[in-house]
Amino acid sequence: MGRPKEHNERTASALLDAAERIAGEGGLEALSVRRVGKEVGTTTRAVYSLFGSKDGLVVALGVRAFELLRAAIESLPVTNDPAGDLVEAGASVFRRFALEHPALFRLGVQHMAVSEELALSFRGAAEHALDGLRSRIARLADARQLGSRSVAGAVCEFHALCEGLAALELRTVIPQNEAERIWRDALAALVAGWRAT
Repeated sequence: MGRPKEHNERTASALLDAAERIAGEGGLEALSVRRVGKEVGTTTRAVYSLFGSKDGLVVALGVRAFELLRAAIESLPVTNDPAGDLVEAGASVFRRFALEHPALFRLGVQHMAVSEELALSFRGAAEHALDGLRSRIARLADARQLGSRSVAGAVCEFHALCEGLAALELRTVIPQNEAERIWRDALAALVAGWRAT
């Protein structure tokens, strides 16, 4: 009979929660294996056992970012209005993710303070999360509402607009009391522009 695992999924989740909090307060430079372990009340051995290194912990945070986005997009209802569904994906899912998880947004989506090598390590999770967005934009293509754009081109434009809006809102450039309306208006205008071309 093998030895029971000393560190489990619950420990891993607690360590990732702590790492996200620390990165949110002080950026990735504030993140250390020792500090994460201490925050959870465990040893550095737990972090090394579960994630291998600080880099492994950072990669796990990047994966977490895209898993959260993917799950939220998949949970959105699909209606008979593909354009409205897409605006909802941006204004509700992407915006909420950026506001509730700013450290994960900066790390995973914007790759701030992350080497290209580490970013490549969570690229698979990013692609998987984009599948939900692709399928929603493909519905627009099927309804002949993409004009001359390809699905890939529309995904890139939509993603860029969401990322830009999120960055502006997190920097408080967008007034908080107008933010949701600005998001919805900008995304609706983008989708309407596709139909017009």
